[in-house]
Formats: sequence, C-alpha cells, structure tokens
Amino acid sequence: MIKLSQRQKLILDFIRKNNKAQNKNIKERLQKEKIEISRFSIARDLNFLLKNNLITKSGQGRGLYYSELLLNKLLKYFEVDKYFKVDADDRKIEYNKFNFSIFSNLKNILTEDEKKELDKLNHDYLDRLKKLSPTIIQKETERLIIELSWKSSQIEGNTYSLIDTEILLKENKEALGHKKSEATMLLNHKKALDFIFLNKEKFKKIKLQDIENIHKLTVMDLNIGYGVRKTLVGITGTKYRPLDNQYQIKEALEKMVITINKIKHPIEKALIANLIIAYIQPFEDGNKRTSRLIANSLLIANNYCPLSFRSINEGDYKKAVILFYEQNSASYFKDLFIKQIKFSLNNYFQK
Repeated sequence: MIKLSQRQKLILDFIRKNNKAQNKNIKERLQKEKIEISRFSIARDLNFLLKNNLITKSGQGRGLYYSELLLNKLLKYFEVDKYFKVDADDRKIEYNKFNFSIFSNLKNILTEDEKKELDKLNHDYLDRLKKLSPTIIQKETERLIIELSWKSSQIEGNTYSLIDTEILLKENKEALGHKKSEATMLLNHKKALDFIFLNKEKFKKIKLQDIENIHKLTVMDLNIGYGVRKTLVGITGTKYRPLDNQYQIKEALEKMVITINKIKHPIEKALIANLIIAYIQPFEDGNKRTSRLIANSLLIANNYCPLSFRSINEGDYKKAVILFYEQNSASYFKDLFIKQIKFSLNNYFQK
C-alpha cells in the first residue's frame, strides 16, 4: 500500500478537487491549513505523487500544472483508514449495484515497471526450481498448500491454527474443540489445489465450467448449493448488493472469462479473477474462497509461484474487497495483492 504523509494527502486532495493545480495554489492551500512549507518540500511531495502514478504534470515554467492521474479509473486512490471510519450505512458509495461497464476498465492494472519487477522475481523463482530436488519441491508445494488453505479459510472466519491445519491436511486428524465444517473447509481447499496442480494446463485458458468445478470442490459437504445461484445474497459490512438475476450473473461471468483470456500477463489475470469473482458473487456461498483458488490456478498454469496469502491481514483484505464493491477502486487490493505475490516469490522454494 502506498503510504502518504498527511501533507501529501492534502496535496492530492487539493489536486483532485482543483484540476490544473499549480505549485503556488498548492502552497496557499497548505498555508490555510497552517502548514508552513518551502517550495522545495512541495516539489519533493509532488515528485513522490508523480512517481506513484497518483498525479500527472503538464505545461512548463509558469504554465506548469498538476492533475489527478487516472489512466485507469480502477486505480483511483482512497485513504482507506479514513474511508472505513465512516459506518457502512453512512458511506457515500459510488456503486450500490453491480456495474457492468467495469469490464471496459479491466486492463493496464499493472504498470510496465511493476510487470518487469515481478517477472524478474519470477525468473529467479523458476531458476531456483531447476536446482531443487523433486523431494524438496514436493515438500515446499505441500507447505504452500497448507498455508494457503489455512489463510484462505481464516479470512472466512475459520478458527483452526496453522499447526492444527498442518496436522489435519497431513494426517487427517481433526483438532479438538472445532466444528466439523471447519475441517471440511480446509480439506476442500487441499482437494481443489491438488486438482489445480494436477490439471494446470487446462487453466491456461479459463472457462466458466472451470470456475464452477473449483467452486464445487471448495464447498463440497458444507451444505452449500453448486452452480450459479438463483437467489439474492447480501454482504456483511456494505450496502453493495450483487446481481440477483441468474442470467445476468452468468452473463457477467462469461464477460469476465473473455476479459481474463484476452489479458497476457498472468498476475493481471489472477488479480482480476480474484476481484471480479468476489464482485459478481455468482454462488450461494464460497465466492471469495473460489476467487482465491481461481487466481492461483491462473498463476500455476502460467508457471508463476502461487499465492499463500500467509502474511495478509484479514481485515485489510476485507476492506480492499469492499472498497472495490463500493467504489470500483482496485488500488488498495492491487497493493495488497502485489505484496503477497512478492512474499510468495521470496519465501517459497528456497534452497
């Protein structure tokens, strides 16, 4: 996540509200807030905002001005802590229903520099794989599956510890004091991941049937219906309401599949799948679990290290998804996602 100082937040807010803002206007605005600052410090803050693709500059000399940069509306910046201080019923949300026009914006989510950096890390990961024995690769894959199953389930409220998850998935021993459904949820993650690893070629070009199959494996024996839902669902913590028409849900899924298959970069494919499946909420339950597994299927199919999400904070994850629901801003989710990509590339399959 991009960390802005209070002064940088004020500058960005001023530029956002006053397009074509000039240096002198920005200084006057800060002085009104009783913030004394030199032109040098303002220039440094502006350069930081430029570097992070939050603003752009045009003109030169006295005609130089700054504007908010929205190469993609999905990357609009929000101050997350401030946004979620407002109660869900009082937040001014841009979209309280599914926005079909979003599909036209599902591109250029990653910058070229971000792609190059991640491709370099993945190249290093692939080089490491070549030097590892089959036994170590098997153990590391097992470790990643355990940690992904644990964290993905924890995000959904599962109370198993990582150690208990390891015992369950390795020895099929359930932990005392936990519901049977919690063990089933974890075991289902492993079944779905085992299926993905064994059939990774089929996920290079994803199909609607693939998504439905992974969902079925994810919710098996949990009293959750399979297939595209026919009823309305609500989401805790937001006024956003997903589609309630079975045919529109299927249409949205088909558009998503077409969009993903057109995108070339594996991480963009995975990021979009992770967000949009959760946004559509196509199933009775298990949508976000399915979205994380499908995202991983796209990474695995394209020889990228899968995501365990091990180091992500569940609260941050949920806020990022809700921000996307309400504002169609993927900026915060993208930051979290890239951080988890880097975590996996740097922490698994080491010597």
